[in-house]
Amino acid sequence: MIKKTILGLLALLIIAGGVFFFLNAKDNYDADKYSATGTIKHDVTIDFTLPDQFDKAHTLDANTKTLVMTFAKATSHIVRDFLHAQPADYLASRAAYYVADISPMPVVIRNAFAMPDLKKSSYPVLLIYDAAIAAKFRDESHKDAIMIVTLEDKVVKNIQFVNDAKGLEKALQ
Repeated sequence: MIKKTILGLLALLIIAGGVFFFLNAKDNYDADKYSATGTIKHDVTIDFTLPDQFDKAHTLDANTKTLVMTFAKATSHIVRDFLHAQPADYLASRAAYYVADISPMPVVIRNAFAMPDLKKSSYPVLLIYDAAIAAKFRDESHKDAIMIVTLEDKVVKNIQFVNDAKGLEKALQ
């Protein structure tokens, strides 16, 4: 009797895991809708159209002054925690975007855990789903840092790397 109960519970657990995986394994990213040009280098013009956590497209415009970019989980958590402590219009008031690279994340993890967490944010988080786009923007020697890019009419004027909330706050003043 106990053996049958344990086997029944194990079967239910396996079925539930399969359903969970099936429901969260579908990739909804449409690569045809999003793009990026240029690289993050001094005096290079960049442009992009990227989705936010609600799948709304955002195109870089000439008025954007700052990009806060993360390419690692640890730094994205630093930025998330910092921005959650700020007013909802903090980035917009600074003509800034937060861009996070989620391209290495498995689809199941992204859909089941990361996206629901991102959707709690009161500010748009522009997402890089595509590894080719991430490669254009990532600086391999600083991939574990927060990249602060200062723009002037879409031209990269300054690149700064910080590792903590204090450095991020100072860079965004």
